[in-house]
Amino acid sequence: MKLYSDLEYLKLSKGQKFLYNMACFFAAIPRWFAKIGIAIGRFFKNLVLGIGHELKDLVTTFTHGDWKTKISYVVMGFGNIARGQILRGILFLAFEAVFIFYMVTTGSLWLSKLPTLGTVGPHEEYDEILDAYTKVYGDDSFKILLYGVLTIFFIIAFIYTWRMNIKQNQTAEKILATGKPLKSGKDDLRSLVDDQFHKTLLALPVTGILIFTVMPIVFMILVAFTNYDGAHNGFSNNLFTWVGLENFKQLLSFSDGNKVYTAAFGEILTWTLIWAFFATFTNYFLGMFVAMMINKKGIHFKKFWRTVLVLTIAIPQFISLLYVSKMFAQNGLVNGFLLSMGWIDSPLPFWTNPTWARVTVILVNIWIGIPYLMLIATGILMNIPADLYESAKIDGASGFQQYAHITLPYMLFVTGPYLLTSFTGNMNNFNVIYLLTGGGPDKAWASAAGGSPGQTDLLITWLFKVTTGADSKYYQASVIGIMVFVVMALITVIVYGLLPSNKNEEDFQ
Repeated sequence: MKLYSDLEYLKLSKGQKFLYNMACFFAAIPRWFAKIGIAIGRFFKNLVLGIGHELKDLVTTFTHGDWKTKISYVVMGFGNIARGQILRGILFLAFEAVFIFYMVTTGSLWLSKLPTLGTVGPHEEYDEILDAYTKVYGDDSFKILLYGVLTIFFIIAFIYTWRMNIKQNQTAEKILATGKPLKSGKDDLRSLVDDQFHKTLLALPVTGILIFTVMPIVFMILVAFTNYDGAHNGFSNNLFTWVGLENFKQLLSFSDGNKVYTAAFGEILTWTLIWAFFATFTNYFLGMFVAMMINKKGIHFKKFWRTVLVLTIAIPQFISLLYVSKMFAQNGLVNGFLLSMGWIDSPLPFWTNPTWARVTVILVNIWIGIPYLMLIATGILMNIPADLYESAKIDGASGFQQYAHITLPYMLFVTGPYLLTSFTGNMNNFNVIYLLTGGGPDKAWASAAGGSPGQTDLLITWLFKVTTGADSKYYQASVIGIMVFVVMALITVIVYGLLPSNKNEEDFQ
């Protein structure tokens, strides 16, 4: 939305420019969501077209390929071995043998039980030797889900490797048709430390990411569609089963039975966004201000002041935050001092009043967050060309005008991505909230919600409470985790498009 030309925009007052920019921002939100929808649709369109192209290529290769290639469709690596590429052929054949062995022995069993997550739960059977009924454990829903996901990943890896095997045969036929020799095993090994060295380096990290990052994420997403909790742990207690979208309806529906869950989620989400906003921008601007003060000409003992601030970072938060929590307690050092001086008649409710608790955690976070920004800002401020300030002074610019038109734009350009990551990091800032307040004070009306969230709980601390205790509701924690990801992803996509470092990169080159 653009109501004014560039010349008309320059004639607006500061207040009018602010309102105009805000109107443009909110008017652009539907377009951003439309772009996201178009991008998703384009992705699935390209996916379908890609699959169609691959299937067509497979049929063409089989139709026009020689007998070695056709046998390779069933026996992986046969074409490579028959054409003298022994090492490649053995690797393909070995992978196929391992896959078949796994699927025959255990993989097919896990896949067959995945739709139900087990049918035989723990039960008692009569033991003739002991002449008594003993508990017998049947299926394990947790293992079925875990190894079922692992098997699916293994199948995908097999399909990808099988496709590589077909492409190898296709490429080999084309090379031989030109009269050129194929690479030998020695050539393959030599290329792994030469022109293909990047693949050698990335093989282990990528495998680790798939096994230890992607698979657990997929597993935890699937947990959101089950009733996995303390009463249904899948083995020693009852089995857990698929429940579809029931858990999402419970968290996001305002029906009579779900009002507490939905209201608790809405209030905690709101407080999480408020906390993330203040925790990010108070630290950002105050840290920048402290850095500017220390770097100002005429300030003595610069290293001393920086060292004092850095001590806040050097001391582990587990120690410093727990100590601060005790300091501001009802019988803590702060209240004791104020009472002894006669400045207050009763202890201040730092951790017992919701408003006091929320303001206090924001202030304490300023204390531990400013040093990080001070260090970052110090390095950036030193790189701003001094002639910009000299020119501004000659033109009669005040100190605030120099800050608003030189320092701040430069800082925002360089630290824009950091601001975004800091905001998302503060949304998941577990340490500050949990170590200071433990999520308290209590929120009586929300006691029926899983984990009994408190007034200062963030989504991440609520998630932790949901997964601890006898009534651990892992399915609810998984739903909360998914919702946190959705919120953070939307904020990241929208804000990233507004960052000066993304929009006006050429201005600072």
